[in-house]
Amino acid sequence: MIRSVLGLAGAALLAAGAAAPATADPDSPLPQITPQPQQVVQLGDDVPVPERVSVVADREVDRPTRDLLVAVLRGAGAEDVDVVDAGQQPDAPLVVRVGGIGTDDIARGLREAGVEVPPDLPAEGYALAAKDGAVVLGGVDPDGVYYSAQTLRQLVRAHGIAGAGIVDHPLMPLRGAIEGFYGSPWTHQERLDQLAFYGDVKMNTYIYAPKDDPYHREKWRDPYPADKLAELGELIAQGDAHHVRFTFALSPGLSICYTSEQDWQALVAKLQAMYDLGVRAFSLPLDDIDYTKWNCAEDEAKYGAPSQQSAGQAQVDLLNRVQREFIATHEGAQPLQTVPTEYSDTEDSPYKRTIREQLDPAVEVMWTGVGVVPPEITVPQAQEAAAVWGRKVFVWDNYPVNDFDATAGRLLLAPYAEREAGLHDQLSGIVLNPMNQASASKVAEFGAADFSWNDTGYDANRAWREAARYLAGGDAATAEALLAFFDLEHLSPTLEGEIWQPQAPELARRIEEFRAKWAEDQGAALQALRPYAELIAAAPQRIRDGVVDPGFVADAAPWLEATDLWGPALLASLDGLQSRVDGDEAAAEKAFAEAADLARRAGEIRTIPGETRPEGPVRVGDGVLDTFIAEAPDLR
Repeated sequence: MIRSVLGLAGAALLAAGAAAPATADPDSPLPQITPQPQQVVQLGDDVPVPERVSVVADREVDRPTRDLLVAVLRGAGAEDVDVVDAGQQPDAPLVVRVGGIGTDDIARGLREAGVEVPPDLPAEGYALAAKDGAVVLGGVDPDGVYYSAQTLRQLVRAHGIAGAGIVDHPLMPLRGAIEGFYGSPWTHQERLDQLAFYGDVKMNTYIYAPKDDPYHREKWRDPYPADKLAELGELIAQGDAHHVRFTFALSPGLSICYTSEQDWQALVAKLQAMYDLGVRAFSLPLDDIDYTKWNCAEDEAKYGAPSQQSAGQAQVDLLNRVQREFIATHEGAQPLQTVPTEYSDTEDSPYKRTIREQLDPAVEVMWTGVGVVPPEITVPQAQEAAAVWGRKVFVWDNYPVNDFDATAGRLLLAPYAEREAGLHDQLSGIVLNPMNQASASKVAEFGAADFSWNDTGYDANRAWREAARYLAGGDAATAEALLAFFDLEHLSPTLEGEIWQPQAPELARRIEEFRAKWAEDQGAALQALRPYAELIAAAPQRIRDGVVDPGFVADAAPWLEATDLWGPALLASLDGLQSRVDGDEAAAEKAFAEAADLARRAGEIRTIPGETRPEGPVRVGDGVLDTFIAEAPDLR
């Protein structure tokens, strides 16, 4: 008998709230699971979790999954959790069986619980049954087994496991994030935290492509220094521990000479160093470069004058050589990924035609949608992209990235929305390009994880609420405060400044209702709006005290500081209006002056230097909150 102890990774999961009880209403039949499973049924009463639990694990169950199960069961109230190998006799009131879905014990346990598993369950699929004092988890592969444990985590409530039967699998093979923004890259600790978070929400892909890492782009030929190489090794190990594929991206397009054997050797040496470190997924982005000029005379001699067609030909030759001479010759290497220079439309061109006709079909081609920051991604658009590139495309979704002018001073905390159900039939996957603020990006990432796993069952507002509950560690008051704060950071612009998600829609709705009531019953109007104003005013401190992710509080610090002033300014405005209703104009003027001073001070708060690009005053509910406060003195 081998007793599994909770390792550092498991302890970190508990500390971050990942092993907290399910956040759904305890009176509901079943907790909400995120991502939304394909099939969920209630099998009966909750399975109690006693003080002693045995986990019977077969060889499909790796160490991270075993540690996660121990953390989950301890979080559910078990004090003594033994992990024993399959075939050994467990000795505990509750036995949790986990392993490959086709093994006899697992298949029989699922069948006896009434859970029917299709024979063609796809990769990363799993099934779970909690019924009549027994729990069975089975996965198609090690990823599926791990995901079954992540689902079990969300079924825990009140020292029990919800009686549920689940059969589930992802609809998109690639799900995750690409660190591809300009400006301050994430810190090493932020990346480690992101990789753990991706495991929680069943994302399987992280692409390392920070534009401001010189060894990724400008100095792509140079090997990483020893300290940076060590950090990359830690990230790869962290990804493995959370079933997230660390994808190394190298972006040589600014200076590469396509015909240079020396450059080829430098590129292969860089990729080999990463392979030796444990990387098995590679990307060669060729975005944000000028393909109307060559970097060496030899390229022009071979390919002719710069043009869309000649640029496409040079890139195809390079990508095909990497795929065939490096990827195909290295055991375990995944298909090469690339970002073409024309990445944001579906119009055909000589460049696209060359890639469509000649690029190795194994290579994944990334596409940002119709626009660099698209207000929507639809099934017809994705069908057009698949036709023009000659393959399913891999979406690089530039949301919630905030490294461009239209996002100055903003956190982008709106739901992951305006991506159409049915995209899984046209895409190989989706990765988000997040904000410079890593933990604040989890709000959108949470929704993208839900969407890319099961776009047909996706509800953007449900995922948004669940993101708040996740960050709140299940605390309802903190989640309520977060949603009010998210609403004040809801505005989502395109690169050109077009607004595709409006600012503060919930506050705007309440203010609109207030104005309608004000004309009929001023006292009732004030009474209706005040509780939400009090929520906004209280939200910053509730968030600081209650959010289980300290990174989110740090990321949002300037915006929380500004809301510390905007909330009281809103309340002062309501106080002024109440005084006016009461006939005390002097008190009203005093309150309006206080509100104006608070608003002025809030408007002077700026982002942390170097945190975003470009820097500027923080925006909180702008166009809604500030407008109401400015106009309140004129209401009669």
